[in-house]
Amino acid sequence: MVKATPGWVGGSALGTPLLPIKLDNYKPLRELVFEALREAIISGRLQPGERLMEAQLAQDLGVSRTPVREAIRKLELEGFVVMIPRKGAYVADISLKDIADVFEIRGALEGLAAELAAERATDEEIEQLERQLVEYAECIERQDVARLVEIDTKFHETLYTASRNERLGQMLNLLREQIQRFRTRTLSLPDRMRLALEEHRAVVEAVASRDPEAARRLAQEHIESAENSLMALMVRDELRSRRPTGARGEMAASRASQAPVASGLPAPEQGPEGAS
Repeated sequence: MVKATPGWVGGSALGTPLLPIKLDNYKPLRELVFEALREAIISGRLQPGERLMEAQLAQDLGVSRTPVREAIRKLELEGFVVMIPRKGAYVADISLKDIADVFEIRGALEGLAAELAAERATDEEIEQLERQLVEYAECIERQDVARLVEIDTKFHETLYTASRNERLGQMLNLLREQIQRFRTRTLSLPDRMRLALEEHRAVVEAVASRDPEAARRLAQEHIESAENSLMALMVRDELRSRRPTGARGEMAASRASQAPVASGLPAPEQGPEGAS
């Protein structure tokens, strides 16, 4: 679960209005509000450290405060929101440790999904994976990052479906959503685009060859590679943001790399018993 620990915080999206919810849907209103807020967090419209004001969100979404309150509680359970005592609800920060934890779990589960897919995938599903490889390559040629992220997501979802384990797919989708806000940045790197394509191709070849062991290993290596790219990017950005100018900048940046990253979340107010 994403925690309220010191982490990497992006720019603020305060004041960015959300679109009103369309009520011509069979789902309960609280579920529609939950999905809208979760998507806003994943897409970055609601940034880490940003406060979630029930009244403002209700006005933006065109609903009452009750479904907003219920949605925020559910988002907290899924790790997208943290509650600060006497402060309110905030979009959760995510630290390097949080990301490492997510990738550690995702690597194991993604490997299992690929292993099961090699045993259970239909010929049609394998063809679908191969078509997605072609689309992926076309996106790279066009430098269409937004579409590339969509195809990447669909590729993994096809693999999960082919595993014939619905609960496994649900767990993997939740883990991916927790770091989705950062995936566009790594997939926008030309070297990462091409490497991810080759890693996907290797997984598909193993699945098509009905080689569960190879499929598991290659899927795990793919997730480890994605983690390494994201972590390197985040560390680089953090050092850049804290690097002072002047002759001693390099030494200060080196010391900063060893220090905790400041959180964008406010500290909880202390009562008399916690005051110093």
